[in-house]
Order: sequence, then structure tokens, then C-alpha cells
Amino acid sequence: MKPSASDPLDSLVDLACRDGVDIRPTLLRVLTDLYVQKSSHGLEEETQFVELALGLIDAVDASTRAAVAARLSAYAAAPAAVISKLTSANSHGVMGTESEGSDLIELFFSAHPEERRLILVNLDVATEATRRTMPADSELIRRLESAALRRNQGEFIRVLERVLNVSHDLAERVARDNFGEPVVVVGKAIGMKAEVLQRILLFLNPVIGQSAQRLYELSTLFDELDPAAAERMVSIWRTAAPRAAIHEPVYWNDDRSGARSAARPMPNRTSLRDERSVRMRGNER
Repeated sequence: MKPSASDPLDSLVDLACRDGVDIRPTLLRVLTDLYVQKSSHGLEEETQFVELALGLIDAVDASTRAAVAARLSAYAAAPAAVISKLTSANSHGVMGTESEGSDLIELFFSAHPEERRLILVNLDVATEATRRTMPADSELIRRLESAALRRNQGEFIRVLERVLNVSHDLAERVARDNFGEPVVVVGKAIGMKAEVLQRILLFLNPVIGQSAQRLYELSTLFDELDPAAAERMVSIWRTAAPRAAIHEPVYWNDDRSGARSAARPMPNRTSLRDERSVRMRGNER
């Protein structure tokens, strides 16, 4: 079957077939969600879903199979072959491996907007990444917004790297993404207000800022996105692409002020007294 860029299902299949990417649990969930969104299917669509699902069921974990079975049980036209396979696999306890965080990162950044939304919707149950509540640091959020309003992507990336504790490369992928979902994930994970996120999206990337439709879609995604899913995605980014252990000052000019202080040593009391004595003798003359 030849993948079609216009079909989200085919696009996801194409992503799953790339070397080094194993996203089978997430893929099976997303394929099932796409399948049940339509009330009926043609023969080709039906055959494609059945073949893909049958090939994935034995390779995923029990929780994924249970979730897929629950989705299909509420769908009147669920394929009998898939239901039978799910029942058999669950009864025999066939186990598979979870997709690695790096695989999911590549899947997410390579996907199109609708596919990304489906990944985020399924993420809370599709990965075992540990949820970590991220404190909302108002100063760092202010600095992110300030950098975006000045259209300074470099500064935005540097601050983002620190906020998320991720690698520079990952922070750059987030900031320079032309669809915008990664920035939405960041905003939701760190407790950013909706109006702040909208201003960042408007100014940070001209590709996004010039599209009213894209801004509307991203704002809608921000409203709908579960904070737990956003935090899990950020946790995956942090685990798979951690930030290098380097010192960075709290303020941008800390190093400069430190250098000035080091270059200009404080005079001691003896030298000050000697200098005053010289001036006084000069005045007496």
C-alpha cells in the first residue's frame, strides 16, 4: 500500500516503517481512534485497518490491547477478526515492549497536526513516563514571552532549555517547529496562561503568526489538552534529551558583572590612607 500524505492513517503507517522507530503501542491506539471516527468504511480502508491491527496486537502490552478492545467494543461495525485477536491475546497474556521515549519524540515531531493531536490525546495511557508536576516560574515565563515578542528565537531557545531542563537541540526543535504543537505542550506543562501562549505563538514564528487558522487551532488544542499529557511529553523530552550539565547564571549579565568585579579589585584601607595623605600634603603646599 502506498502511503498518502493526505490520509492521517497512511502517514502514521509511513512513520512507523522508518528505520529505528518503534511506536507500535501508540500507533495501534491512534489507528483505532482514526478508524472509529468514521461510521462506515470502504473495502480498502477496512482491509488496511484489519491487516495493520492484526500485525500490531501481539507486539503491544496488555494495557494497550485493553484500551483498543474497549474502543472497538463501543463501535457497531468493529471487525470480527480484530476483536477475536484481541480476546485471544488478552486471554493468553501476550506481552510486548513499550515504545522508547526517543521513538515517540521522533514520531511526534515528524507527524502532522491531526496526528500530533491524537498522539497527545492517547499519551496519558500510551507511555509509562513518570509524571512530574512542573512549577510555574513567573519570571522564566516572562522571559520566554519577552524573547518571543522581540522575535528573538535564540534567546527563547536558551531560556526554554533551562525551563524544561532539555538539550539545546530539543529546545531548538520546539521553538522552530512550524506547526506549533510543541510550544502548546510547553505552555500547558508549565502553567502558562492562554493569553501569554497566544502572544508567544503570534510573534515567535512568522509561519504560525501569519496564519489565523493555525493560531485558532493551537488555542483550541491548548484548551483541550490534559496537563498530565503535556507533563508526560515534557518528561519524555527531558529523559531522552537531557540538558548538558553546564553552569548558567540566573541573569543574562551575571558573568559580565562578575568579570568586572574580578578585573577591578577593591583597594585596601592602607592604600586609601596613603592616598588621602598625599592629597593633604599637596593642599598644604
